Amino acid sequence: MRSKLQPATSADVPGLVTLRTEVNEHLAAQFPGVLRVSRITEKGVRFAMSRATVFVARYRGQPIATLTLSTRKPWAIDTAYFPPTSTPLYLTDMAVHPRRQRSGIGRQCLAQSIEIAKKWPATALRLDAYDAEYGAGDFYRKCGFREVGTAVYREIPLIYFELPLSS
Repeated sequence: MRSKLQPATSADVPGLVTLRTEVNEHLAAQFPGVLRVSRITEKGVRFAMSRATVFVARYRGQPIATLTLSTRKPWAIDTAYFPPTSTPLYLTDMAVHPRRQRSGIGRQCLAQSIEIAKKWPATALRLDAYDAEYGAGDFYRKCGFREVGTAVYREIPLIYFELPLSS
């Protein structure tokens, strides 16, 4: 199934809250006592939309995946680990509905985000992932991202990834 990423609108906010909550609950259930469910709110999603571009992939009108692209460096990323580049773009908050995981939707969204980044134009796509069993590091490696470093931020082990972009 091919699903196209599109910029989210205010009409998508309730569905994005539901999607991200279900993803968080699913992950916390897989790793009880290790992860806790983060509270996602409409106010938080709207705030993200005011500072970055939130994208959504839909199936039959319902959000099945989301990610955010921004020129603003996320709080948990230390740019000292990355090679210098003029216009990096940061990918955050990627989530795929639990029933859609391992079906190719995540790879499709990542491939589309790379094409979006090239048109932005950005010189590199950067992100972080948990450096733990519940992290997505292997997924990003398989999708061509290069690990550039590891760090601990607020007691959370992270892996930094980058994909240099060429037009």
